[in-house]
Amino acid sequence: MPASFFVVTGCDSELDPESAVRAGADLTVSNEDKDKVMELLATAEVIPSSALQPQDVFKETAPTRTRAFVKVQDGCNYSCAYCIVTVARGECRSRPATDVFSEISTLERTGIQEIVLTGVHLGSYDHDHGNSQGLAQLVQAVLDQTSIERVRLSSVEPWDVTDDLLREFSNPRLLPHLHLPLQSGCDATLRRMARRTTCDEFRILVDKIRSIIPNVAISTDVMVGFPGETDADFDQSLSFVKEIGFSRLHVFRYSRREGTAASTMPNPISKAVSQQRSAAMLATGEHLSDIFAHSQVGRIVPVLWEDNVVISGQTQWRGLTPNYLRVLTFLPPSTDLSNQIVDTRLERVLPNGLLGVLVEQLPQESFQTVIAQQLPLFE
Repeated sequence: MPASFFVVTGCDSELDPESAVRAGADLTVSNEDKDKVMELLATAEVIPSSALQPQDVFKETAPTRTRAFVKVQDGCNYSCAYCIVTVARGECRSRPATDVFSEISTLERTGIQEIVLTGVHLGSYDHDHGNSQGLAQLVQAVLDQTSIERVRLSSVEPWDVTDDLLREFSNPRLLPHLHLPLQSGCDATLRRMARRTTCDEFRILVDKIRSIIPNVAISTDVMVGFPGETDADFDQSLSFVKEIGFSRLHVFRYSRREGTAASTMPNPISKAVSQQRSAAMLATGEHLSDIFAHSQVGRIVPVLWEDNVVISGQTQWRGLTPNYLRVLTFLPPSTDLSNQIVDTRLERVLPNGLLGVLVEQLPQESFQTVIAQQLPLFE
């Protein structure tokens, strides 16, 4: 299109801006400046300044009808051996709390029921201002100064989970789910990764979390095939993951990144071995997810119903529990659950979620009749 322009931003613009220029980019914008894209385009005379409108301000994510991500910080001050983020994103930069409150209030006015506080290194929020309890204080302020129905945290490094943060989970609006990146269940591998935790420390933290937050789900990231990972190291990692009993695993095979400490480490792992380890860890993750799902059967929980699909002429609704489990139910086409939080009984574990029955249905019909009507629809 004659009036179009090509802008590259994000990590690639930091790591290899020349490639973007060779590809025909009109402008490359650093991560630090990507919220100023439109202003920079005007300054570079790619577009006239008169074309700059308030609605053109760059947004990191667009809200869905039910949930939205609210980015509160960028960058990371740590240098895990496998990670290029510090180079690509720079050091921690925290967003003013007043801006966070304003965005959440705006989202709530549009009908959003749940926000997810997120960042490249969420747990370091306000550390750039010398505040070691920044995330806990932000969460407390969000709960006190906004009325959004549900607040969820994205990934938080285990060393950033403080007692102050855990105390905030006494408020039911802060949802009982923590994603704690582990990366490896082997101390030798953790040391080579330059991770700031040990297996014993992680185990103690999980025990504390479970003693404080009822019915909490703890998910994690696990990497396999890191340079130097022996068969014994991997077996130890696999055993530790089973011991902790995560609700969900995100499994990654190590991928070399030029400029990281790991990129020059000896004893790389072959692709075939890495794939085998990944398959074993994924199978373990599926088993653990199944165990956790079965532990939820019989509970009545407030489900945020998000959307629906039509399957063989039947309307299947999909929603999320507070502890981040997918719930499914079939309802008549005339029923609209969109963006509603409804108490739901979790009745069966299905291949792609949990069968839920709305509590409000139970007095009107026999519960077993509802189940009998639902189950064949999932076959």
